[in-house]
Amino acid sequence: MADINSTSKRSSSHYYWEYIYSFADKVKKSLGLVKRTTWKVAKEDPRRVIHALKVGLALSLISLLYLLEPLFKGIGKNAMWAVMTVVVVMEFTVGSTLCKGLNRGLGTILAGSLACLIEYIADVSAKTYRAVFIGAAVFLVGYAATYVRFIPYIKKHYDYGVLIFLLTFNLITVSSYRVESVWSIARDRMLTIAIGCGLCLVMSLFVFPNWSGEYLHKSIISKLEGLANAIEVCVKEYFCESEIQSSEDDSCEDPIYLGYKAVLDSKAIEETLALQASWEPRCSRYFRRIPWKQYTKVGLALRHFSYTVVALHGCLQSEIQTPWSIRSQYKEPCMKLTEQVCKILRELANSIRNKRKFCPHILSNDLNVALEELNNALKSQPQYSRGSRFGRTAKIQQEEEFRASFSSVNNCDSCEHQNSEEESKERQKKVLRPQLSKTLSMITSFQFSESLPVAAFTSLLLEMVAKLDHVINEVEQLGRMSHFREFRVEDEIVVTCERPKVNTSHNDMNSYAED
Repeated sequence: MADINSTSKRSSSHYYWEYIYSFADKVKKSLGLVKRTTWKVAKEDPRRVIHALKVGLALSLISLLYLLEPLFKGIGKNAMWAVMTVVVVMEFTVGSTLCKGLNRGLGTILAGSLACLIEYIADVSAKTYRAVFIGAAVFLVGYAATYVRFIPYIKKHYDYGVLIFLLTFNLITVSSYRVESVWSIARDRMLTIAIGCGLCLVMSLFVFPNWSGEYLHKSIISKLEGLANAIEVCVKEYFCESEIQSSEDDSCEDPIYLGYKAVLDSKAIEETLALQASWEPRCSRYFRRIPWKQYTKVGLALRHFSYTVVALHGCLQSEIQTPWSIRSQYKEPCMKLTEQVCKILRELANSIRNKRKFCPHILSNDLNVALEELNNALKSQPQYSRGSRFGRTAKIQQEEEFRASFSSVNNCDSCEHQNSEEESKERQKKVLRPQLSKTLSMITSFQFSESLPVAAFTSLLLEMVAKLDHVINEVEQLGRMSHFREFRVEDEIVVTCERPKVNTSHNDMNSYAED
């Protein structure tokens, strides 16, 4: 009996220590994961660390309104509004902070002024009528402010300001029914919010500022170069000597996918950055406003252009591929055309980066030569675009067999008319399935079908050249509106590759806190 008890104690003790070791190992892994994640976030964009330090410093400074006795006596408990303002208004970029700060300040001033006016009118009436008047005012203002938020222009530019206006108005107006001095409430509210907004603007503008316009400028450059890299890799892989196989790897690691994904997913980010940049006090070297909206038009042209890159990538991963013997005949002209397209995209990126106008005539000759060579290559191999005699004969035979099988199905159906409709459908499926399977297997064996993918690929390259003209027009319009300097002969076309280091969607910490 004693041996059994001692054995059970040892087993429970062993289980206890095993549980402790397992828990310690989980804690160690969790700490390692937190460390790696923290380092990754900081490495992707060091500005995030600086922004976090700025927010911490701003909160420490605004807390002095509570911590220092002289300031606390002057403002009192209303200092908490200033702290809440810093938390809500302090954003990653200068444009976003200015947008929210000015919206908050304007909304508070208008709401405080209107609330004081309502209180002044309500004072002349009796207490019962005063309550009715305040309730009616709250209803009408709440209805009007909420309806105004649906107007597209207001929703895009001043939605946060209308929200703060509605919140402040209701807070002051309803509180005035039980508080004698409504003016003191409105005054303290506006004063504390002004202090909080002022501190946020100072920290954003003068302490390591992050400009929305600067990131929008760099993101357009990186998208141009990313598309150039994606097109280059896609065409090189398509014309490689080994047979093309559909990629089973994670698409997130595919440079082609990454190149056009950054463009296709950028619509909302570009519009947000352009809106934020419009609030920033920045101008061109001629002291004129920078046309941030034109940057979004360049992004729109790039998205339309990137659809052809997506289609090219689809050709690369198609199930039916053209043999190397046929692809090799179009390799050289397609590679030359791709080289010229990528060269133009990188020249567009360099013109925006250096703020100089794009000079298309230095590239147009080479592009025209590449187009002519591709056209000659297509004319020299007409059999691939019309199909071989064998392919046409096999196709005719296949169609006749298909019609014969289909007519046999109809005859079967007329003979067995007494059966139910469901049995008839099942019989048709059983007869048609093998026939369709045979048809699909024969399609893949036709020389005409094998030449279709390379024909589609070359036609997409030509479509890409046509859409490239729209991108060039938008970039030229950007240069005119921004007053970029003229192109000089000594300006060289430097092939560079600058990838975006920041994902702005991760940096936007917009918060509509109900304060």
